[in-house]
Amino acid sequence: MDKILQQQFLDNTLELYLMVGATILVALFFKRIISKYLARLIYNLAIAKASRNIGRESFLNLVVAPLDTFLVLLIAFISLDKLTFPHQLEFRVYKITSKELADALAAGTIIIVFIWLCLRIIDFIALVLEEKVNRTTDMRDNQLIVFFKDFFKVILIIIGIMLILKTVFRQDVSSLLTGLSLVGAAIALATKESMENLIASFIIFFDKPFTTGDLVRVNGFTGNIEKIGLRSTRIRTADKTYISVPNKQMVDTIVDNISLRTQRKVELRLELSLGATAQQLKTVIPAIKKCLEKPEIEAKAVFLMDTGRTAHIMAVDYFTSMDQTVEAFNNLREQVNLDIIETLEVNHIEPAAGSTSITLSQPPPPKQA
Repeated sequence: MDKILQQQFLDNTLELYLMVGATILVALFFKRIISKYLARLIYNLAIAKASRNIGRESFLNLVVAPLDTFLVLLIAFISLDKLTFPHQLEFRVYKITSKELADALAAGTIIIVFIWLCLRIIDFIALVLEEKVNRTTDMRDNQLIVFFKDFFKVILIIIGIMLILKTVFRQDVSSLLTGLSLVGAAIALATKESMENLIASFIIFFDKPFTTGDLVRVNGFTGNIEKIGLRSTRIRTADKTYISVPNKQMVDTIVDNISLRTQRKVELRLELSLGATAQQLKTVIPAIKKCLEKPEIEAKAVFLMDTGRTAHIMAVDYFTSMDQTVEAFNNLREQVNLDIIETLEVNHIEPAAGSTSITLSQPPPPKQA
């Protein structure tokens, strides 16, 4: 039996092959048990106290799969390293031997799986932070978490690429970084607008003029913010179109954040006939004010704004709460308009010739949440 185990095959004994194979099989068999144990240990030591509302299963679902793969590959490569690389498999490809190629592939695979595991951990950390900020009424920090989650993922991927260049391709990272700095300066000049948009994204997140979900008006478009990225802000307009506005424009131009309005304003301009007497106008003003005495209306103003050769211009302004739904707001506007028309009819006041009786100047109402 010993003679059989000591037989050489591809520069290694059969006994050594069996030991390596058994080690890999044991790793494959116990990988889920070991990975779950390590994941639970990490959760109990570092995460359980930080957030009690995030379940352990959520953490396990994120990290167990990459941890499985990482452990199996790590044990497999350590075991295979005990074997002597067979001379029968040695060859050279453009100054690179087959053994160097195998070592490079193994190191690159380990680095990729490890970065995958770290990315999953970043996802869970972001999940914990989102759970904490959701307890507050201010939802602006949610988008900040999404932004920095993507930002740190990019940084981690860059670090992974540098490690692969260092270990797999045997490149001097320090000299490479020096060269990249010169290339980066040239690229920065060529991509000046992109860098400005990146800087503008940081300004948006720290200054917080708007956040995801807000209804804004910018550059003639009105819509809800759906995402704030590193380069642009995505807006779903009232026409259900999807537009991307460069972050630099969102910082440099005037942005009307409709969601932060404390009240909705309605402006009516009544163009009344010159045949209306002063007494009729004095009578109709308090009558119109009475039309505005509704629980939904928080403030109002009715006055004769102007008069000229074609019409008397009466201003009717009122404010309503932002708590109303769009449907309730439109119903209120309709009822007020009908009441004013009826009031004008009762007082025998006609609209000016060649004009409509009511002109409405009203910004589009916010989208219903």
